Amino acid sequence: MKIVVIGGSGLIGSRVVARLRQRGHEVLAASPSTGIDTVTGEGLAEAFAGAQVVIDVANSPSFEHKAAMAFFEASGRNVLTAEKAAGVKHHVALSVVGTERLLEFGYFHAKLAQELLIEASRQPYTIVRATQFFEFVGGIAQEATRDDGVHVSPAKIQPMAADDVAAAVADAALAEPVNGMIEIGGPESFQLDQLVRKYLSAKKDGTTVITDPDARYFGIRLDDRSLTPDAGARLGTITFKEWLQRGQNAAAV
Repeated sequence: MKIVVIGGSGLIGSRVVARLRQRGHEVLAASPSTGIDTVTGEGLAEAFAGAQVVIDVANSPSFEHKAAMAFFEASGRNVLTAEKAAGVKHHVALSVVGTERLLEFGYFHAKLAQELLIEASRQPYTIVRATQFFEFVGGIAQEATRDDGVHVSPAKIQPMAADDVAAAVADAALAEPVNGMIEIGGPESFQLDQLVRKYLSAKKDGTTVITDPDARYFGIRLDDRSLTPDAGARLGTITFKEWLQRGQNAAAV
């Protein structure tokens, strides 16, 4: 069938596109670079013509509250309206585990608004909520770096590889709409400070990691529920150790 992947050239989108093409589907990778702009609506009608499924894995170009809200609201409305006009049968969107628990950071207000638009649209849908990606651990460490080291909370986190995220999104797209949310996470749980230590050690970065229960995560005070999925979540298969080894091997080639 024809499937449109919005954000199809990004970290997750490119992997979703590849997986679905390997399964024999006609997949259109939609992005501004291909003449499809969800914020303005340009190219959506043509892209969605004949499509059975639309997958939205696009992210706001800014994490600032107002900019992210403007992006997700405009993009969401345009995509859902164009889907209805084209007769699309299934809308799949990627979101974040614990969104409603992370609202101290304005970006998550915007993600919640995106989810609410989808739920109210009357389009058949599946929202896939994922935990943080291994690929973001370096950014987490950088944001938490202060003059004396990296200040990180010991709160639990259950991150996952982008490849596992893409696999779950592709599977959701090929299944029937659940008209609700499913959660996905990594195969292992860590304390966030332990995870950052493992990452920096693998990168041979000697920066001191300071375990700080009061340390904020992008301004958010964490507890053990903030970044972890509920029981029953689909778990990926790629461990953090395996992911680190893959990255080192790729760098050596």
